[in-house]
Amino acid sequence: MNVRQLDISRRTIAVAAALIGTVSLVIGAHAALNMRALDAAKAVTTDQVTGSIGQTSRLALVIGNGHYPDASAPLTQSINDARALSSSLRKNGFDVDMVEDATKDDMVRAVNRLKSRIKRDTVVMLFFGGFGVQAGRESYMLPVDAAIWKESDVRRQGVSIEGVLEMMKEQGAKAKLVVVDASRRNPYERRFRSYSHGLAPISAPDNALILSSASPGKVVDDGKGEHSVLIGELLGNLNAQGSAESVFNKTRVAISRASEGDQVPTVSSSLLEDVHFGEAGG
Repeated sequence: MNVRQLDISRRTIAVAAALIGTVSLVIGAHAALNMRALDAAKAVTTDQVTGSIGQTSRLALVIGNGHYPDASAPLTQSINDARALSSSLRKNGFDVDMVEDATKDDMVRAVNRLKSRIKRDTVVMLFFGGFGVQAGRESYMLPVDAAIWKESDVRRQGVSIEGVLEMMKEQGAKAKLVVVDASRRNPYERRFRSYSHGLAPISAPDNALILSSASPGKVVDDGKGEHSVLIGELLGNLNAQGSAESVFNKTRVAISRASEGDQVPTVSSSLLEDVHFGEAGG
């Protein structure tokens, strides 16, 4: 190898080394950028997850039963009430599952859907409008396909309100709200009782609030309006917003005064913290 060839080889090696160094720098810079992008993405994801955990979810199961084959006329108010209440609750941040003219299977499936979605930060509300009957000191919501001829049929054919409340408690719901508009004269009790006994007292488990359309053991007649007396008054108070306990108590007092004591709704509360309507988050 002569001197000229040796000089060319040295220059070739130098150029190659420079190229290798440049490529290494580019690769290193690219890797650093990728790591920074990955870290940023992780930070965004963490913020999103943390934010969603901090928010309180709101679920409502709304059941309006109006067309009972054994009744002399449909309960049109129950359907109207369920639809109007569902709309109002959605405006108040609730994710509403509404069921109309529910059979026993429909009601069981709806309760199971609710059960599967309850978490420990969830505020849960149940509304039932239709016929209700008490049996064994429990109050039962009756499906439209109920076939009741004796008291034991009530327990078999109906869905226990206390049972749904217990499910909410077992699932760890943050707060439990119940509105029951079912203290009506019904076509079933006359088959095994001399008169309609209304609903039994509904015990509120921990952190629960219950509004019923009448006092225990009492029944009320439906008016001629679009909505029942209870829901008509409740909707107005929901629109005014405020704490759930305040809304329920205002409804009770207004109906009691307007009816001059003929209809006295019942409010039972064991709430440990305020639940406010008009606030989607708590």
